[in-house]
Amino acid sequence: MDSQLNIKVCGITQAQDLRALVEYGVNYAGFIFYERSPRFAGNKLDARTVRETTGILKVGVFVDADLQLVKRTVADYSLDMVQLHGNESPEYCAEIRQLVPVIKAFRIGNEIDWQEMTPYVPVTTYFMFDTASAHAYGGTGLQFNWQLLQSYPFQQPFFLSGGIGPEHAPELSSLQLPLLYAVDVNSRFEKSPGIKVLPVVQQFVKAIQSSDIKQQRMEIAVNTKGSRYHVDENGYYGKFGGAYIPEMLYPNVEELRRNYMQIMADSTFQQQFTQLLKDYVGRPSPLYLARRLSEKYQANIYLKREDLNHTGAHKVNNTIGQILLAQRLGKKRIIAETGAGQHGVATATVCALMGMECVVYMGSVDIERQAPNVARMKMLGATVVPATSGSRTLKDATNEAIRDWINNPVDTHYIIGSVVGPHPYPDMVARFQSVISEEIKQQLLEKTGSAFPDYVMACVGGGSNAAGAFFHFLDNEKVQLIPVEAAGKGVNSGYSAATSQLGKPGVIHASKTLLMQTEDGQIVEPHSISAGLDYPGVGPLHAHLFETGRARFMHATDDEALAAAFELTRLEGIIPALESSHALARLKDLVLKPENVVVVCLSGRGDKDMATYMNHLK
Repeated sequence: MDSQLNIKVCGITQAQDLRALVEYGVNYAGFIFYERSPRFAGNKLDARTVRETTGILKVGVFVDADLQLVKRTVADYSLDMVQLHGNESPEYCAEIRQLVPVIKAFRIGNEIDWQEMTPYVPVTTYFMFDTASAHAYGGTGLQFNWQLLQSYPFQQPFFLSGGIGPEHAPELSSLQLPLLYAVDVNSRFEKSPGIKVLPVVQQFVKAIQSSDIKQQRMEIAVNTKGSRYHVDENGYYGKFGGAYIPEMLYPNVEELRRNYMQIMADSTFQQQFTQLLKDYVGRPSPLYLARRLSEKYQANIYLKREDLNHTGAHKVNNTIGQILLAQRLGKKRIIAETGAGQHGVATATVCALMGMECVVYMGSVDIERQAPNVARMKMLGATVVPATSGSRTLKDATNEAIRDWINNPVDTHYIIGSVVGPHPYPDMVARFQSVISEEIKQQLLEKTGSAFPDYVMACVGGGSNAAGAFFHFLDNEKVQLIPVEAAGKGVNSGYSAATSQLGKPGVIHASKTLLMQTEDGQIVEPHSISAGLDYPGVGPLHAHLFETGRARFMHATDDEALAAAFELTRLEGIIPALESSHALARLKDLVLKPENVVVVCLSGRGDKDMATYMNHLK
């Protein structure tokens, strides 16, 4: 969400009003091309005047208009965008979308049918919510209950319309609606239809664009204000998080902290990020109803197929986002750490795509057990540097990456692959991965009529796939969150990575979290058959979810994860990564009813683990 709330003034019929809106800094001007409207612009405003006006985006408003008429009007008036306010079909929207961005308006009464909107998500740019009335062309001055939008299930930014008046500026600034992109004002700013009261418009614009309101909007974006489970302004989830960094790293981390939300909220950034996720990564990833698995466990079990992403895991969602952010910060060199290799492959992939130097640190033990991914990284042009200290796994690779960053602070960006590290990394990575839960909500709504499952399950090491799968369900406590950690050879065997069971508060990799450590604060070496879960800590968000009881932490042993992997393979023909198999292993422990909906985040595919699987078969 942008810190600035954009403003659209609709129903423009006078050239002098249009010129004034440009002067005031209004973002969008709306021209109604619906002949039954008292604000019909077709006979009142010269096309050349509109065409030659610069400094404002011009929106044509149509109601069930002939497609060719819309196309001619777009050309005649040089419209930047089209708003469709009638009963236009998704196919109709898609046709217009080939010319210009599309706003699809929906009229809201006492309740909202989100399922009605689902087909429009891929064929529109924005939604608009206006007050239901007997007239399709709006301008009624009536307001619907804005709190109905709290359950908004989509990723699409939206315009808010319907009865907005000059007095609403403070209320609009404090609405807890992160995807509210713009307000649309009309009749409450007129002395007669199509004739604006310009001083009142100017006062409203100044109020909306004030620094105080911008700050409030940024706080909503960064803090998800009012939530117990999102990061606060100091980078903490409850008592976990923060940035415990050496002085030499302060400029790097502070540069990120100051800029990440503004960069991520920028419309150009969002457009590029979304387009790459769609055309390069292959999103949305399917939400698959696993029928034979569902039959066995007597519930509706859906698999969120992150394994079908380009590079074979969820990791690429974050690396695409972070490399775009690094470019905007002027960085020329990328470093990363990896355990299972999926994050390393994803980083090497986007560096090849963008033509940037790439160095990946990986524990020497993980290099041996994840040889296919090491080969992929090298083929993609990355330099793979082994970490040979300590347990020679993920923790040690992270240590080496941080040392590199300290030594190369100016031109290097460190793409952390999980929701760990100093603030803002845990929040930033969670936001890039939140596309997972955004899609789950949309897909469930389409498939079941409800955007909210009964359970969401995901494996947790550092926890990025779990953070992404949980993100948009954190504040809905009817959705049970089930993170599953690696118990290795058993929680109390001395060979485990079940941090929630064995950890206590401590600092690792520059954030305070739950950490496996001895009485004198020395890190206890973790163990898991799964390289991606072989980490002695957990991200601060997950530590907070554990401490507050919001998430029900479970764990699975190496043998249980292997058994679950073979079960899924033989029931559904899907070979999962060993990491994901830990989550699948705990399905048997849920007390399920036939009507329950369970979503398991299948975070990666099993190609990289074939050697381990084959050894198990011998």
